[in-house]
Amino acid sequence: MRTVLCFLFLIPLLVSAQQYDILITNGKIIDGTGNSWFYADVAVKDGKIVAVGKLNQQTAKKIIDAKGLIVAPGFIDVHTHIEGEEAKTPTAENFIYDGVTTVVTGNCGSSQVDMGRYFKFIDSVKLSINVAALVGHNDVRKAVMGRAMRDPGETEMQQMVLLVEQAMKQGAVGLSTGLIYIPGTYSKTNEVVLLAAASAKYNGVYASHIRNEGDSVAVAIREAIQIGRLNKMPVEISHFKVSGQQNWGRSKETVALIENARNEGIDVTIDQYPYTASSTQLSTMLPDEILADGQDSIVARLNRTDVRSYVIESMLKSLKKRRLKHFSYPVVANYRFDTTLNGKSIEEVNLIKGKKHKASAEAETVIEMMLNGGAQMVFHGMSEPDVKRIMQYPYNMFASDAGIRAFGSGVPHPRGYGTNARVLSKYVREENVLTLEEAVRRMTSLPAQKFQLKDRGLLKEGMAADIIIFDATTVKDNSTFDQPHQYTTGFKFVLVNGQLVVDEGKHNGTRSGVALKGPGYLQ
Repeated sequence: MRTVLCFLFLIPLLVSAQQYDILITNGKIIDGTGNSWFYADVAVKDGKIVAVGKLNQQTAKKIIDAKGLIVAPGFIDVHTHIEGEEAKTPTAENFIYDGVTTVVTGNCGSSQVDMGRYFKFIDSVKLSINVAALVGHNDVRKAVMGRAMRDPGETEMQQMVLLVEQAMKQGAVGLSTGLIYIPGTYSKTNEVVLLAAASAKYNGVYASHIRNEGDSVAVAIREAIQIGRLNKMPVEISHFKVSGQQNWGRSKETVALIENARNEGIDVTIDQYPYTASSTQLSTMLPDEILADGQDSIVARLNRTDVRSYVIESMLKSLKKRRLKHFSYPVVANYRFDTTLNGKSIEEVNLIKGKKHKASAEAETVIEMMLNGGAQMVFHGMSEPDVKRIMQYPYNMFASDAGIRAFGSGVPHPRGYGTNARVLSKYVREENVLTLEEAVRRMTSLPAQKFQLKDRGLLKEGMAADIIIFDATTVKDNSTFDQPHQYTTGFKFVLVNGQLVVDEGKHNGTRSGVALKGPGYLQ
């Protein structure tokens, strides 16, 4: 009897010994609120954070000693393009090594239209990262109207509205537009207002790659704000910037537009990648009307002498505005027709082809590349003072505008590897543009709040256990424009939904990410 009583007395101790799956001890906690760091332990069980505080003499299946390290919520990258790459590289190392545990995809108007099927696919692939998604205006428009350069008819408009509503009920977090891309650029504001209203009906966000980020950037920002104003819905302006050398310094004006809108009561926020170069398709160098109706139509137009002359004249005018003599600012990231040209500027490509060192010949080279299928490009056209001024705005998040990188393929923008680490190393540690706590807030609770990911973005009891542990003194982005295929270093441990994905700085192959649904799911 005494033996039985002793055994019963020991049961609570045995249970306590297995209380947690993972216990993180001795770390400096930056909890995502923006408040200053504090010392505490963090306990994880069944995918959730179950305790934060001094958890003396507690044990777990795995104990991580975070002495000298920062413990923070996993970063949320609100502007990505992972579609088509999920199954190829489900481990998503470029994101994971940069501290990203959740991405929002479907940006710039480009997404899957059937969100129900997409989320089932995400859960079947089992990525190392969580995925939320916007429904894209461009693909909704294509599904109904193709690449037609006209307004939708009444029936077509109704069909597009129904597609957006269906996507919201299937779990999309909002509507995205890419008003610089075909066919979104052919749409008028009223069309976007009606589609955004369909998203607002299910408490969605309106996220926009605005119509112009250069000379007409202020007009484009006002359009995005007006869409939010009319629909009484949150607005996110994507990769906020001012492009073109002629526009350097205008961030004073553009940030003020955001501040004024918020003072009016409009929930508008922005995101930014911390670089002075953008990345998009070569086709954006051509006038919009040339790009209607698909590649065959584009080729037919560009083979006409009068159209070629018009396109060249248009590109030369754009170059003159930039106060440049040559097309040195666009650099090839991935040209499938001839990968030996990856990493070369259009000016360099033109010389390699043995053509005259003239801007007109370089414009001809652009047309030639378009006839061969186009290319992904990196465009150098922003100023560092503008980047810093935008960065200091408190309702600005950090985002890579990247997909899941195929390591070693092409010469892509380094933002796909090092966005968050660049902020933490260059702009926090080296240049003191932001405090560490503020940078973490921008990467965690602010995006979680904006995209209504209600159990993410904070280190507190009951939240999903997306947790990163990093060395603030050594974390570094190693990816450069010349040598982009280099992972971030400094993130020692990464947990996604309570499972260890990065252990002592190495991805262990765990794929514990899930699809995250928006507020309209199953309404």
